[in-house]
Amino acid sequence: MNWLRIAAVAVLSGCAFPAAAKDAVSCGGAAMLGGAQLNCSHVEAKAPPQFCSFSWALHMATGDQKIVEGSFLLPPGAANVQVYQGGGFDRAMSDPIVICRGTK
Repeated sequence: MNWLRIAAVAVLSGCAFPAAAKDAVSCGGAAMLGGAQLNCSHVEAKAPPQFCSFSWALHMATGDQKIVEGSFLLPPGAANVQVYQGGGFDRAMSDPIVICRGTK
C-alpha cells in the first residue's frame, strides 16, 4: 500500500531544521556561502523504501530566484544522503518541500 508523507524543511539563515515527515523520512537543508545542500535519512526501520520528490526556491548571488526540483529513492537504513547540492545561491527564498511515499 502506498501512503504519502509530506515534509517541509525550514531553513533560516543557513541553519537546517529537521523535516516534519511522520516517521519514515527526515530531511534537513541549508543555503549559504554560495551553495545549497539538502540531505535526507530513512528513519523508520519498518517502513518500505521511500520515493521522494522535492522543490526548493533559492536566491542566486546574481539576484535572481531559481526553483530547484528533483526526486530520489531512499532505502531503509539510508542515513544523511545528499539528495541535492548546487552552487551560486546565497540564501533560501522558501523552505524546501519534500513529499515521500512508500514503495512496495
